[in-house]
Amino acid sequence: MDYNEIFSPVVRHTSIRMLLAIVANQDLELEQLDVKTAFLHCILEEEIYMTQLDGLQVPGKKDHVCKLNKSLYGLKQSPRQWYKRFDSYMMELGYNRSPYDCCVYISKLKDESYVYLVLYVDDMLIAAKLMCDIQRLKDLLSAEFEMKDLGATKKILGMEILRDRNQNKLFLSQKGYIQKVLNRFGMLSTKPVDTPFATNIHLTMFAPQSKEDKEYMSRVPYANAVGSLMYAMVCTRPDLAHAVSVVIRFMRQPGKEHWLAVKRILRYLKGTYDGGLIYGGEAPSLIAGDVDSRRSMTGYVFALGNSVISWKATLQPTVTLSTIEAEYMALTEAAKEGIWLKGLVSDMGLHQDQATVYCDSLSAICLAKDQVDHERTKHIDVRYHFLRNEKRIQVKKVGTVDNPADMFTKPVPHSKFKHCLDLLNISSC
Repeated sequence: MDYNEIFSPVVRHTSIRMLLAIVANQDLELEQLDVKTAFLHCILEEEIYMTQLDGLQVPGKKDHVCKLNKSLYGLKQSPRQWYKRFDSYMMELGYNRSPYDCCVYISKLKDESYVYLVLYVDDMLIAAKLMCDIQRLKDLLSAEFEMKDLGATKKILGMEILRDRNQNKLFLSQKGYIQKVLNRFGMLSTKPVDTPFATNIHLTMFAPQSKEDKEYMSRVPYANAVGSLMYAMVCTRPDLAHAVSVVIRFMRQPGKEHWLAVKRILRYLKGTYDGGLIYGGEAPSLIAGDVDSRRSMTGYVFALGNSVISWKATLQPTVTLSTIEAEYMALTEAAKEGIWLKGLVSDMGLHQDQATVYCDSLSAICLAKDQVDHERTKHIDVRYHFLRNEKRIQVKKVGTVDNPADMFTKPVPHSKFKHCLDLLNISSC
């Protein structure tokens, strides 16, 4: 083994969306840089040798090897060494690394404005109020690394960014990526549907499979399709969260009905390929919607003002004994995400005493505040009870009709689904 540690952090998609929400609301400048041959800048911690390359051998020393002074592409530790190299330089420049996301760097200027930098391997976004502050950082980075200035940000990690600065609005979508996915799986000419998951479909793990079905499924790119859908869901499409969380459970042995469910999601994307998130407009404050419906689904969505930045739809880790218990566990999971987001948003200069979590279950809210129904809930793991003494989260009641997280926990009719999309400010360009 020629290495010890190889883990290298990258910025979370949530952090990127949070930065974009701040950029849209405060009308900041947003620029993009790329580091040329980033891994060649890294200092190695281990002693590593390599064979001489064909055509570049030293005459008379063909039996010698080369000792590496710096890393090369192909070494497993290169990404980690690059991050450490870049991180140490940002610290030298006086930037603060956020403890909530170690790929977010922040500098507070004398005029109380901020310069933000987020790093994804060798790709970075820089945002600031004035272009001269961004240019100053660009010059410093270019003096240390060989950089490629990509100018105003139009695209990052497959996400397309369209800005309307007159209205302080920013539109984030994956139009090009989704069209490629539809073309890859032969769904460009399919008939669109209104929702990604039908309300009358109940998929099971032990679906009957004949020999013909197994032979058919062996030719189906189920895992590739689900993976492609998952990337769209993670980046810009919270409307896919529930449907993708269902079909991903059957990766080990999918059947025809599971494949039809995946194709339905693709058909939904066919009609909404240009859909995405709209950022800007409302003053930024951290709020969340949370709900759970019966091993139960946890679903939540967080917004900064009216800009959606984080969402989740997942099965709960344990089987609950009552609806109130399931709702309480979902509320706690949302609160944990809210605490992390509150810390990150505070690091970025948006101070808020409490993050507000809206829940449509009055019973769960009461349980979060006091030990009501103790006999029926005393078995709940202590990790869920921290919410009772947590001052950074404020829990409020919201009517089920106005709870956008409903679409994260169960299939809903088209009218309800459309209402949830409107509540989350998800629309076509």
